[in-house]
Amino acid sequence: MRRLLQLAAAVLLTTTLAPASAPKPQPENVEWIWQYTPDDTHKDGRENDLAQDLRFIPFLQQFLTAPQTFWGQPLNGRYRSLASTALDHLSVPDKVLAEENRYVSISGCVVHFCAARGLLWIDLNGAHHLVVFAAIDWNKQGRPTTDPAAEYTLWVFPDEPLSLAGPTGHPPAALTKAIGRWAAQPLAGSGIVQNITHAILVDPDGTPHEVAPSALGVAPPPTPKSDTDTRAPVLKPRN
Repeated sequence: MRRLLQLAAAVLLTTTLAPASAPKPQPENVEWIWQYTPDDTHKDGRENDLAQDLRFIPFLQQFLTAPQTFWGQPLNGRYRSLASTALDHLSVPDKVLAEENRYVSISGCVVHFCAARGLLWIDLNGAHHLVVFAAIDWNKQGRPTTDPAAEYTLWVFPDEPLSLAGPTGHPPAALTKAIGRWAAQPLAGSGIVQNITHAILVDPDGTPHEVAPSALGVAPPPTPKSDTDTRAPVLKPRN
């Protein structure tokens, strides 16, 4: 009897201390974004309505968590959060595009400074969605934004690492297609295609990697003729 009681106690103790099985992760519900993509009435989608949706800011805060150092003066030694930076760059609405019943691209620019443009790209396939924020940042030490030769840097922040190392390393083709299409759009009111000369791919932990803009889908713009080019023309000798 004593041995039976000891055995029963051991079984009870093992059952009590056994770790409970971890709950299965639930799929992230972001299907609500689809209602803002183009329809018969809104050919470019409803980016302004999307930005005002109460779920939009929590969505940015959930997926865009990497540190950023290109936008905004640091306050108490800290820059703005990436979620706030993305919201700044989408505050003037542009378009919400949908492709292949899977990808959504949301574009916009900064209030009073539309040379600073933003793109939010989402892959809605699978249980965990790839979310990428891209921004075009003006090189302030160069030429003014009104100069076609002004230089810009493309910053890309995926919520999952995107390795470009090795011959097989490349970002999703749908992402580079969306970035290339967006980057090639001329600035409103000027017709200038921004001259993207540098690109920085930032890991979710904040580690930056400088890559060729073409690796992220950016086609080189036509050789710009600077408005500030004051070199005298070359005179050909007369025959």
